[in-house]
Amino acid sequence: MTKFWEHYPEINSELEDIKKIIKDNTKEKVINEPLSPVVESGGKMLRPAFLLMAGKFGEYKADRLKNLGAIMEMLHTATLIHDDIIDDSHLRRGQISIQSKYGKDFAVYMGDYLFCKCFMMLSKDFNMEDMSRISKVISKICLGEMRQHYARRSTKVSLKEYLKIISGKTAALFSLSFYIGARESNCDERLCKLLGKIGYDIGMAFQIIDDILDYSGSAETVGKDTRNDLKQGYYTLPLIYEFKNNNKLLKLLKNKELEDKDIDRIYEEVRSSEGIEKSRKLAKRYTNRAFDRIDKLPENNNKVVLKEILDKLLNREY
Repeated sequence: MTKFWEHYPEINSELEDIKKIIKDNTKEKVINEPLSPVVESGGKMLRPAFLLMAGKFGEYKADRLKNLGAIMEMLHTATLIHDDIIDDSHLRRGQISIQSKYGKDFAVYMGDYLFCKCFMMLSKDFNMEDMSRISKVISKICLGEMRQHYARRSTKVSLKEYLKIISGKTAALFSLSFYIGARESNCDERLCKLLGKIGYDIGMAFQIIDDILDYSGSAETVGKDTRNDLKQGYYTLPLIYEFKNNNKLLKLLKNKELEDKDIDRIYEEVRSSEGIEKSRKLAKRYTNRAFDRIDKLPENNNKVVLKEILDKLLNREY
């Protein structure tokens, strides 16, 4: 576990319990051996943490919510494994990715196995409505990935199209984690929807910040290949903002196969342009909206902790 939760021992302990549930459900050596480094390598486990926190606004059922939290984290891990195959990513959370170490075929089966395991766990303890909601989110994630792939190498992708992509890729699962945590804790529908919207705004801000860090961070600090999206032809927000104004950039992007020198020049152009600052402003809008909605939540210590965590997560340097 990262140090992200070190000042919140209760959450940290609950997340350790969730990791144990994941391990208990992936005991076979052929699964456990490649998966353990991914589980143990320092991910923040935001989705299960937010699910647990949302549950504390209602009738908190620790064991039930921890099982759901494990399902959320396994679902997220499955999407990451498949992402790394598509993007040909060498690193994931600072570790060699499963597709890079074991091969793409193995990684496909691993991701599929985790998807199946999620639904097996759901079928034991949860109702059809939960399964339906999670199925819809998986379809949104896949649709987001297909939208991204469809827009590959296109310098005509718009801000609106980009937001649709990240809404499916990232925000949908954040939103579901908040919503389903509240739902399973018997919160009223108004509160469930409010928490779901908070999760959506957090997810949008989080992904925009992640895309900014691809240009302003390094592989060591970010924990993944920062230039991989560009190499694969996936254009993210700091670059998209420059499509209308930068002819030099557009000329470079016409090359189907970008060489390292081309990528260096593109990064230089983006870093010296307004694209990163415009992206920061949009991330801030989603961040501010999340905090405005949190202010509407019932007053309790959990609300205070949620604010502190989001301040740490979204108001960092990027």
